[in-house]
Amino acid sequence: MNLLVLLLSLSLFSCKKSDNSEKQPIENLPTVQLSDVTQQRRTTDVSVRFNVSVWSSFTKPITITYATQEGTAKQGTDFVAANGTLTIQPGTTQAYVDVTVKGDSLRQNDLQFYLQFSNPQNALLGGTKSTATILNTDGTYLPTSNDGYSATDNYPGYSLVWSDEFNGSALDTKVWNTEQGNNNGWGNHELEYYTGRPQNVFLSNGNLIIEARKETYQGFNYTSARLTTQNKKTYQFGRVDIRAKLPVLKGMWPAIWALGSNITTVNWPQCGEIDIMELVGQTPGTVYGTGHWKNATNGHGYKGGQTSLSSGDFSQKFHVFSILWEKDSIQWLMDDKPYYKSTKDIVDGIYPFNNPFFFLLNVAVGGDWPGNPDGTTQFPQRMFVDYLRVYQKN
Repeated sequence: MNLLVLLLSLSLFSCKKSDNSEKQPIENLPTVQLSDVTQQRRTTDVSVRFNVSVWSSFTKPITITYATQEGTAKQGTDFVAANGTLTIQPGTTQAYVDVTVKGDSLRQNDLQFYLQFSNPQNALLGGTKSTATILNTDGTYLPTSNDGYSATDNYPGYSLVWSDEFNGSALDTKVWNTEQGNNNGWGNHELEYYTGRPQNVFLSNGNLIIEARKETYQGFNYTSARLTTQNKKTYQFGRVDIRAKLPVLKGMWPAIWALGSNITTVNWPQCGEIDIMELVGQTPGTVYGTGHWKNATNGHGYKGGQTSLSSGDFSQKFHVFSILWEKDSIQWLMDDKPYYKSTKDIVDGIYPFNNPFFFLLNVAVGGDWPGNPDGTTQFPQRMFVDYLRVYQKN
C-alpha cells in the first residue's frame, strides 16, 4: 500500500513539472508598447489610429482586449465606441485599432478620449491606456449669443453707401487686407504677431471673428489678426456704425479705428487717426474714442472721451460703436448715445479729419496701454463683429 502511494506521488510530481516547463517565463515575455495619437477634427467622420508595437521577437500570437473610454470627448458625440480583441501574429512588430472621430466644425477646446487595454496573453503591457486628442481649435463654426444693442439701418437724411454684414463663408478680399507681422510692436511694444490665417480671422454665423491665441509663431508667443480697407474702401464724412462684442481680459486691446488714406505720403500722425472704439483689459466696462493728429510742434496731439456700462462688461453683449463725422467735427456714440465730440478748433496743429480715411479692425495683445497678459488671461480671446456700415448724407 505504501509503495502504491509513493508511485502515485511521483507520477503527480512528474506531471506538474512537465506543465511548468511548457510555460514561458514572465521575464521572457515580449512587451507591447502603446502610443498616444492626435487627430485634427474634420467636418466629416475620420478614423484615428492607435498603434501598438512589439520590439522583441515572439513565437506565439499575442492577444489584448481593448475598449474605448470617455474623457472630455464623449461617446456618440465626439467618437464612436469600439471594443474587441487585438491580435499580433509572430513575425510582425505592429498592429493597430481604428476608432471613428465624429465630424464637427465647431471651434472649441481640444478634447480627449482613451483606448483601454487589458488581459494580455503571451505578452506584457508597457501601459494600460492610450490617449487620443481631438484638435478642435481650428473649427470654422463658432456661434455666440446675439444679445445686445441693435441699431436701426435707416437714419433720416442718410443713405447706406457701404456695409459688410459678414454673412459669407470667407472674408471679402476685395474689401479687406490682412496685415502680417509685428512691426516692432507697432510703436506700442505689442506682443502679438498678426497673421492672415483662418486660425486668427474667419467668418462664422454672420460674424467676423478675430481670435487672439497664445501660441509660438514666427518667434512670438501670441498671434492675432489686423484687417484694413486701405486702397480698397475709403470714406470722407458720414455716419459709421460697427456692432461688436469685445475681449476684455488683462492684456487685451481690441480696436475699431481709421487712418488717413494719405499715410503713405505724410506718415503718422499727420495723416490723422480716428479711434472709433478702443478697450483695454484693465477697464472691461469702459471704451474710449479718440482723435490723433500732428500738433503745432510737429509732435503727437490727441484728445478723446470715454463711456462706461452701468454694469457688466463689453464681452457679454453686442454694442454699437459709432461716429458722426462731418466737416470740421466728429462725434462719438455708443449704442446711439453721444459721449464725446471733437471739433477743428481743439486741434493745435494740422487738422487731418476732412480727408478720406480707411478702416482697421484688430485685437492687440499687450502693449504700453493695456499692459501684458497675466495668469488670469485665458486664451483664445475673440472680438466678434456683426457688421460695419457707412451712411452718408443725401
